[in-house]
Amino acid sequence: MSRILVILTAAQQWSQKDGSQRPTGFWAEEVATPHRILRDAGVELVIATPGGRPASLDEFSLAPEVNGGNPAKVAEIRAYLESIQTELDHPRSLSDIDPAEFDGVLTPGGHGPMQDLAVDPEVARILSAMLPNEHKVVASLCHGQAAFLGAGTEDGWLFRGRRMTAFMDAEETQTGLAANAPWLLETRLRDAGAVYESGEPWGSHVVVDGNLVTGQNPASADAAAEAILKELAARG
Repeated sequence: MSRILVILTAAQQWSQKDGSQRPTGFWAEEVATPHRILRDAGVELVIATPGGRPASLDEFSLAPEVNGGNPAKVAEIRAYLESIQTELDHPRSLSDIDPAEFDGVLTPGGHGPMQDLAVDPEVARILSAMLPNEHKVVASLCHGQAAFLGAGTEDGWLFRGRRMTAFMDAEETQTGLAANAPWLLETRLRDAGAVYESGEPWGSHVVVDGNLVTGQNPASADAAAEAILKELAARG
């Protein structure tokens, strides 16, 4: 059985350019969808956060207007998250994680990772152990790729030259949040040396580059989970 570490944000606030604090957390669909698909395929999932603090849900991610106006979809996602609530409330601490115990790692998005995972040394430690190992799968969704930013060595950024996608600056602009964001993820990834690729705004788009699997946005959650399963099978 494959074992995947799911790194979630514990941030409840996202610091804005003007000094204000915006409520944040993980994006519901980006946790519920891959967690369900991977679990149903027999993958063991272990949730961890900085300091072992409860994983923070961005309640706005369960609003009907960001889920295609589909209340049934919202109810399904909420019910699934409630079914794993104990894991979300009592995650493992990243500092206690031994990357050797896992076949891969997944960092879902929401704006929370831009606040804490982007600067967490334990995230960097785990990614630095996993990405260079072709037997491991490193996967991320949407703003989860912010977790990549702190991973580097004396030779430079760990992900330099790797093909990936992430939440587009254009998508951030369309949300109305770009103007007050302290930085934009696509721009930061490009500036750091990623070979950034994107599909249409809000459409499903997944990039697989060796053992690196990235999804552009919440709509990419299903396809990203399937890509993770494919890569796990290929490297098992």
